Amino acid sequence: MRSWLCKAAVGGLALSAMAMMEGCAARPSEFQGAVEDFVDSSLALSPVSATQAGYHVHQGVRLDRRLDDFSDAGIDQQRQFFEGFRSRLESFPESKLNTEDRADRRIMEDQISLALLDLETTQSWRHNPTLYVELIGNAMFAPYSLNYAPKARRYRDIIARLKAVPALLAQAKANLVDAPEVWNRVAQEELDGDIGLIDRTLRADVPPELGIEYEKTSGAALEALRDFHSYLSGPLAAKPSDWRLGPEVYAKKFALAIANGETPAQTLADAEAEMERIRGEMARMAAPKTIKEALDEIAQQHPKREDYFKEAKRDLERATQFVEARGLVPLPSGETLRVIPTPVFMRGIYGVGGFNPAPALEPSLGGFYWITPIPADWPADRAESKLREYNNYGLEHLTIHEAMPGHWVQFEYANRIEPRGRRLLRALFGSGPYVEGWAVYTQQLLTEQGYLDGEPGLKMTFYKQMLRVVANTILDIRLQTMGMTDDQALDLMINQTYQEREEAVAKLQRAQLSSCQLPTYFAGWRGWLHVRSDDEKRMGPRFHLADFHRRALNEGAAPLPVLNGLLAAHE
Repeated sequence: MRSWLCKAAVGGLALSAMAMMEGCAARPSEFQGAVEDFVDSSLALSPVSATQAGYHVHQGVRLDRRLDDFSDAGIDQQRQFFEGFRSRLESFPESKLNTEDRADRRIMEDQISLALLDLETTQSWRHNPTLYVELIGNAMFAPYSLNYAPKARRYRDIIARLKAVPALLAQAKANLVDAPEVWNRVAQEELDGDIGLIDRTLRADVPPELGIEYEKTSGAALEALRDFHSYLSGPLAAKPSDWRLGPEVYAKKFALAIANGETPAQTLADAEAEMERIRGEMARMAAPKTIKEALDEIAQQHPKREDYFKEAKRDLERATQFVEARGLVPLPSGETLRVIPTPVFMRGIYGVGGFNPAPALEPSLGGFYWITPIPADWPADRAESKLREYNNYGLEHLTIHEAMPGHWVQFEYANRIEPRGRRLLRALFGSGPYVEGWAVYTQQLLTEQGYLDGEPGLKMTFYKQMLRVVANTILDIRLQTMGMTDDQALDLMINQTYQEREEAVAKLQRAQLSSCQLPTYFAGWRGWLHVRSDDEKRMGPRFHLADFHRRALNEGAAPLPVLNGLLAAHE
């Protein structure tokens, strides 16, 4: 799962919509100027996202020292920006743009519509306390973990943001009118991670010359965080609400986030049919054993709790050697990937692991392959459940998906795209199905190409992973729009798609925390297979698998139907 940290949020910098709309024409250079304006101004509206993207100064203002603005004025500023930019795009009709620019225009249109859907309809800042909690964690963790400047300067950035924490939390308390129980509970758990980050991790590493100032500002921030914890567990907990979007709103968001022309009902029907097909393949492969018996044998082959990280790093080395030896994807050069524990404040949604890409403007700082540790206080049966799910083969597939040749390779290619505006647009606001679909596609690719000498356990685990992919889609659509209960969701995952209970419980929570993200895996996987098939037909004897991967990755995260057109146009 890619970490979707960089989203346009509300910020505190004044932007002039009228100024942005002046002087537009349909010439490509001017259109790309508009793309750059969109990216830079969107990042300026979210200083925390800007730091993560490597964008540090906007119109003379140092973004690394600011937090996002969730005041009424800040919310209105965001709305005006997106509405103004939607009008600006009308100055660039598709008929006057080349193929690449049309793809960029589509991405901006979808991003604007998603932002306005939240501003006008779902209004996450009024209902989702995790929005504020994760924002604070990312605001501190990014300057701590990314070496974009000398340590002392980065700590001054952290101190400046710590000073702004009480005001942000005051905005949060004024904004939040209710919250689903699960969102509130996870926010409290992640809030403990924020407190630990500030009170222990950052404090232990503060430069001596900044120690006194850090103590003063962190003390006020910690007091505000603990007060917010009491607010969440008290007044806000007394105002529960439903996390479901409902059919109408979900369909609107689905159309923008999946962007393949299908309705939720069509995708659901395809996912349920695919689930039955995969189960049939697994039954044939497992015979004379049952599917469950075969998977139980595989699950017993897992690392020890204390070896979890070491095994993931070893898997990364092995997958890299295989991809290079087979020439499946031309690999980027350099050491720009680090394997680290998932930050505590992000573990509510990243219960297993994830990938956090390198800053799009500073790719040399590297990306992170997150692995969520098994807590030391977990009882043995709970730890065993997670280890059985992420057994030797499951951990291999996780590493393929998140790092090699999945998310890390894809984002390394994305960092090469020119011009600058296109590179940033497709890296920061690109298609979720392109991103997640590529990662799933690479799991199938390595399995089919004989990774681990074609061991049956790897293929059986791939089928199990694909059952999870289709279950993700079924869960999201049925939970959000069809009243699926928790018990029905757990039955789907545990009894019909063979997931361990610990995995199923974590996935149910994730499904309740997000919407229209879980279907990106299935829709994206199918989309990548379709694009490859069409390219093979067009290229005929000239088709070469590694070259297809290179060309498709060089385009960045365009919606997959758009990617198909881009490849056709560039033949």
